Amino acid sequence: MQLIKAYQGLKIDRRDKALIVHLSKPHAVLSSCPVFGGLRQDLAAIVNHQCCEPHSHFPAALEKATEDPSAYLQAFCRQYRLPANCVLLSTAVNINNAAPERMSFGGLEVISLCTAGVESNAARAGDPASVYETRGCFRPVGDIVAKKLGTINLIICINRSLTPAAMVTAAMTAVEAKAAVMAELNVNSRYSAGIATGTGTDQIALAARTDARQPLSGAGKHTKLGELIARTVAASLKKSLVLQNRLSPQGQCSVKVLLERFSPDKGFLKAEIAKHLPPPASALLVKNFDVFSHDPVTVAAVSALIHLHEQFRCKILPAPCRADVFSLGGAQLVAAVCGKPQRIANYRETLPAAELDGSNRAFLMFLCRCLAMGFREKWIP
Repeated sequence: MQLIKAYQGLKIDRRDKALIVHLSKPHAVLSSCPVFGGLRQDLAAIVNHQCCEPHSHFPAALEKATEDPSAYLQAFCRQYRLPANCVLLSTAVNINNAAPERMSFGGLEVISLCTAGVESNAARAGDPASVYETRGCFRPVGDIVAKKLGTINLIICINRSLTPAAMVTAAMTAVEAKAAVMAELNVNSRYSAGIATGTGTDQIALAARTDARQPLSGAGKHTKLGELIARTVAASLKKSLVLQNRLSPQGQCSVKVLLERFSPDKGFLKAEIAKHLPPPASALLVKNFDVFSHDPVTVAAVSALIHLHEQFRCKILPAPCRADVFSLGGAQLVAAVCGKPQRIANYRETLPAAELDGSNRAFLMFLCRCLAMGFREKWIP
């Protein structure tokens, strides 16, 4: 089935578990694929295919895809009757959740196709590594276990010829757009207390049609090409995340989502807040936690405190001001929960902001105290 109308020399269709970009006219392709990756001028197609399910899979199928990618590609091309000179991106995401985006300007056309799943494998550049490569094999580093199922695959197609340097810049722009969406949606890393910039297994393929016209030499953020790449990637990625993970801006309006990156235990937050409340209020909080967590005014106050915590962590704000800043910010959070802003001065005097030492754990404990105080003030005279 044809997925989207494309420019001359490009055809995009979906078959079974595969999204196939046919390059019927010559294209330069820059990709991260293990077979025929790098910069190539001789490829017939780019394929994004679902090689497994997001949660567990048949071990034999995964071993074929990871242990001998060249043989796996050959078998795949035979199965789908494709030329052997293809690049293959793999994912656990349902290919039916691919989200194509097309934009144009003055004869320049860009098409981005994204599949995305970030529930288990979202990561931030610079997070602790789980493997290192030696003698062609990846070996574990310490006791960190990578959650490999969760990938953002990007395919970007451009109807104009690009210089090799512009190809690299175009890929860089696409990756920056992906990271910007992760920040905008507040996607937490699963390996650190940071906001994710992608996943641990992201892949990319960028194709630019080669023709007789002078190649474009710029694809950065000041260029129209760079703008079209970033806008199509961002729109495609957001749509794919909604389809695959039900991840939307509205769903991310959540205290739980904001704070889960500071604790490895997803059940910790509810229990920690509840333990600061007397039994009747504690039980009431537990039963209504989801409603409590999604209150937009409370979410806004928590988000502001997280921003302040990051400002101190990055040393933008000086450490000696921490107690003053958080006593006021914490009091505003209490008032946000209970709806009594006229009592902010009272709350400020009772919060243990002086105990904050800059650690994530101390910060999380402080927020839980504030949230519990607000819930108590709301319902207990």
